[in-house]
Formats: sequence, C-alpha cells, structure tokens
Amino acid sequence: MTTIGLIGGMSWESTAVYYRQLNEGVRGRRGGLHSADILLHSLDFSPVAEMQAVGDWDAAGRLLAESARRLQRAGAGCLLLCTNTMHKLADQITAATRIPFLHLGDVTAQAVMRTPSRRPLLLATRFTMEQRFYRDRLLAHGVDAVVPGEAERAEIHRIIYEELCRGRIEPASKARYCEIIAAAVAGQGADGVILGCTEIGLLISQRDVAVPVFDTTALHVAAALDFALAAESRAA
Repeated sequence: MTTIGLIGGMSWESTAVYYRQLNEGVRGRRGGLHSADILLHSLDFSPVAEMQAVGDWDAAGRLLAESARRLQRAGAGCLLLCTNTMHKLADQITAATRIPFLHLGDVTAQAVMRTPSRRPLLLATRFTMEQRFYRDRLLAHGVDAVVPGEAERAEIHRIIYEELCRGRIEPASKARYCEIIAAAVAGQGADGVILGCTEIGLLISQRDVAVPVFDTTALHVAAALDFALAAESRAA
C-alpha cells in the first residue's frame, strides 16, 4: 500500500485516533496481521496553539510546510493533516510538496453530498467556524454549513482546547454539545452536523444525535485507505 504521511500532534489525542483507525481499517480490509504503512510527524501543539491565538499563521504555515517536506523525503506517498483548523494553511503544504494532499474539507463535503443533508451544523474551533476558509471549501461542493451563535461558538472552542485536547471527556460538555445541535436543528434548519474538529468525535457520535453526523476523522481515515489501497491495486 502507499505510505500514508500524517502531520499530527494538533492535538495528539485525535492523532492517536487516526493511527488506531488507519490500522484497524487495513486489518478490516486485508485481514490477518496486516496493518497500515504510516509515517507520522507529531508536532508539539503548544507553540502551534500560541501561533493560532496571536494570528501568526505565516509562522504556522512554514512549520507545516517543513513537516510535509520531511514526510515526503521520508517516503510518504500521500499526506493527511490531522486537524481541521490547520487546513487554513493547506495551500502552503501543497506548494511545498509534490505528493497528493487529501484535503479534509473535500473529503467531508463529498460525504455530506452522498446524503440528503445540505445544511449541516459545523462544530469546530472558533477559527474554523468564524473564518471562511473551511466553510467556503464546503460550499464549493454544494454544502452550505451553518454555525452556532457567538456564545455557543465560544463554549465549543473552550471545550475543545481546555478539555478534549487534554484528554478530558466531560459528560456535562457532551450534554452541552447535544443541546447546541438540537437548537440548530430547531432554529437554523440544520439537517446534519459536521464534527469539524478532529477531537469532537471523542465526545459525541451518531448515537447521541438524531440528524446525520459527519465525523471528519473517520471520513479522512476512510479516504486515505481508499487512496492508499487503490494505488496498490493499480501498481499490481
């Protein structure tokens, strides 16, 4: 199979899910003792979070571009950036490398378009919810994502950074997310929900919500496996 390059660590809590799901996926598809061919560069999230907070996206872009180059030099055949927020810098990564970059926004939008949902609620960091880089990527595919109100966005963001990225799974936060989703369905016409931060799948799932749930981590993993194993088939 094609070697899958992961730019991770932002946070490592969700990167660990990527690693586990990729290996489970290969075992499920190929059986036996098969596992995924992976190269992982796990970044220290603290300085990246500081760059986000002060808006130093240029420095963050340089950091991710160098990570991508390192993975390419090490033999990765494709790249996954294991965070939705940092897809703001996808162009810097693709400009720095020559191998396929599987954009999480494209993968998510394609999954939404395979369902009747066209107006899903986007739950994510405030950067992803409030800036246009991600929502415009979805809209280019026909997905008109909606976002919660200002107070709800602040609470969603706080839970991601203060709890989920630190490995804390709090029942009260799960209940709050479910309340926000229900309010968006009733008041904004949301017909689905995008878990637009790779940590949110640690907190809620389809079992907790009546409308369709699009878990971006799981969708990204499935797309990577499709790509990596299809490339193997073509080579054979």
